[in-house]
Amino acid sequence: MRAAVLKEHGEPLEIEDIDRPTLDPNGAIVEMEACGICRSDWHGWQGDWEWLGLKPEPGQVLGHEPAGRVVEVGDDVENVSEGDHVAVPFNLGDGSCPECRRGHSNTCENVMPLGFVEPAPGAFAEELHVPVADHNAVRLPDGVSSTDMAGLGCRFMTSFHALAHRADVGAGDWVAIHGCGGIGLSAVHIADALGANVIAVDLQEEKLEKAKSLGAVETVDASDTEDVPEAVKALADGGAQVSVDGLGIETTCRNSVLSLGNRGQHVQIGLTTQEEEGMVSLPTDAMVMSEIEFIGSLGMPPTRYDEIFRLVATGKLDPSAVVSETVGLDDVPEQLEAMTDFGTVGIPVIDEF
Repeated sequence: MRAAVLKEHGEPLEIEDIDRPTLDPNGAIVEMEACGICRSDWHGWQGDWEWLGLKPEPGQVLGHEPAGRVVEVGDDVENVSEGDHVAVPFNLGDGSCPECRRGHSNTCENVMPLGFVEPAPGAFAEELHVPVADHNAVRLPDGVSSTDMAGLGCRFMTSFHALAHRADVGAGDWVAIHGCGGIGLSAVHIADALGANVIAVDLQEEKLEKAKSLGAVETVDASDTEDVPEAVKALADGGAQVSVDGLGIETTCRNSVLSLGNRGQHVQIGLTTQEEEGMVSLPTDAMVMSEIEFIGSLGMPPTRYDEIFRLVATGKLDPSAVVSETVGLDDVPEQLEAMTDFGTVGIPVIDEF
């Protein structure tokens, strides 16, 4: 089968013919119909996250926002059948550890990050093996397209979990989103659906315009704003109730924290680059004086996807609104290169393999 394979960090992925995945007794093989190209793929391509144990090695197939049709299931699989239309979360759980049993499989004790480690080849390929399919293969509602639902593998469900489960977003709250890439734009749309007043912050006018179309009521152009936190506070009547770093660099993290009012909540979604290596200095005294909460958020348990599906069914959420374009597997190297200079708006999705 065809796949986009990492050969060397920072060098273009190569499209190669590789072996089909081997089916485990508890697994399923999914024929890809769509896969988003996420900034996390860019991080993996660059060789980031070695400090987290997530640096993909040469030979790895990247890709972690898949949706498609089940074509084969293992003998021990009970709840997934051939022909099922499914999405697959990037944080594959074993379904049996204490975290999974408590409903927190996004922080599974034996998590396998799809597309980032050798035991879990990714979805930039014609077919994908899904381990523990009864737990990790999420059946999609009738009538939705794989292209529209690909974001449920990472960016859309990650933003939903952050705002609907981890933060305390209330109707009319001011929510600032720092960084309007795929994660940030998804967060803008979701915060708006939850009833918040959204302030979008980015360096690029095109991304800020997209954020407005997704529900942002105010924007801050960080490229010509001397003090981003003060600009947010001026718009948010003294400070946001919730602020999100959707990018993961020191500037956006610190700006997010400083944009908050008393007892505000900072939510960290973005992971850092080689420049920070996971270490960011914070205004801890200001956090103490204002009783600021710092909240980490990772992925989303697949058992809670039905919350998204109910909002999609009523038209309050539309994951496809963040999709910028559809491309072929051969276009993946160029798309990743464009992300180096933040040259994409929204998320490109592969729909031809």
